[in-house]
Amino acid sequence: MSTTESVKPSRQPFDPGDPLGIDDLLEPEDLAIRGTVRAWAADRVLPHIAEWYENGELPGIRELARELGSLGALGMSLQGYGCAGASAVQYGLACLELEAADSGIRSLVSVQGSLAMYAIHRFGSEEQKQRWLPGMAAGETIGCFGLTEPDHGSDPAGMRTYAERDGSDWILTGRKMWITNGSVAGVAVVWAQTEEAGGGPGIRGFVVPTDSPGFSAPEIRHKWSLRASVTSELVLDGVRLPADAVLPGATGLRGPLSCLSHARYGIVWGAMGAARASFEAALDYAKSREQFGRPIGGFQLTQAKLADMALELHKGILLAHHLGRRMDAGRIRPEQVSFGKLNNVREAIEICRTSRTILGANGISLEYPVMRHATNLESVLTYEGTVEMHQLVLGKALTGLDAFR
Repeated sequence: MSTTESVKPSRQPFDPGDPLGIDDLLEPEDLAIRGTVRAWAADRVLPHIAEWYENGELPGIRELARELGSLGALGMSLQGYGCAGASAVQYGLACLELEAADSGIRSLVSVQGSLAMYAIHRFGSEEQKQRWLPGMAAGETIGCFGLTEPDHGSDPAGMRTYAERDGSDWILTGRKMWITNGSVAGVAVVWAQTEEAGGGPGIRGFVVPTDSPGFSAPEIRHKWSLRASVTSELVLDGVRLPADAVLPGATGLRGPLSCLSHARYGIVWGAMGAARASFEAALDYAKSREQFGRPIGGFQLTQAKLADMALELHKGILLAHHLGRRMDAGRIRPEQVSFGKLNNVREAIEICRTSRTILGANGISLEYPVMRHATNLESVLTYEGTVEMHQLVLGKALTGLDAFR
């Protein structure tokens, strides 16, 4: 018997929700974690998210953080200190489900775990880890991450926030911009220029309790994207910190950039959550909305749109899964994360826009999630590295030539 003859087609029915059978790649524990996060989001976020978005607020954020902590979703892939120690794939699945509810909820978790907690976990002293990580893992303390500045986003090396010595203390002065969780955070990881012992400039990270004199975090209002999220400016007006506030393991830009790479990985998954929610809304609508005497899903042009969206959605999920397995194996590279972030966010936005065309005028209503996801993804497209930055990362990797300057 030939090899071709011995392979029999699957008798399992086609599943529109998982057309490639990607769930076959997941372990029972993976599926259980995904189900737990999906159920929490359905109960605690989806019934309220349209109102939160319309009002431009995230009420009860501290309670939500504690609930997410009880789920093990904060610092989920970190080991010890009250963290869940989950796999990268399991963390990615959680990000997908959270962003399927809203990008603002996933951003809360991502900034807490992949930026603030990750920085302390990887670069902090044992004393810093013991002091901050258990409370952050439980959601009792919210963290934020201060890197971007009003005039320095894609080029963090030009940051103007600086830290200078005063005896054994440090004095921090400067401003950070577009900081998720800023005005509700109990601790901020802030990156600043310093004068090193040899006289040269350097970038160091500082763990800053937000009740320190001179620290303030005015909230940024009038956003048309990520409206159900707390976004702030950080103002450091001569904030005095003890010597042990420095993250001892991070010197230079390698520290904050490694944190960003970890956060970008969550976006690779999360963007597919926003895309899935929009696609499912369009698919359901296409099967029930009638024009010219039949459901619009029965017309060829609508089916072509649905097929193309399904292709990009599930290719994106496969890409996220592949990167997760590489991360779990300790083999992932920053360029590969850039590959995933660039592709998946770009395709997610296109899926949202195409879904909106299927919903017609109803697509702009908050009765449906599509426009909310589309506007949120405009922010996701920019933060953690713009399209242009990721294109240049890949361009340099492909050619060996640096085109950043």
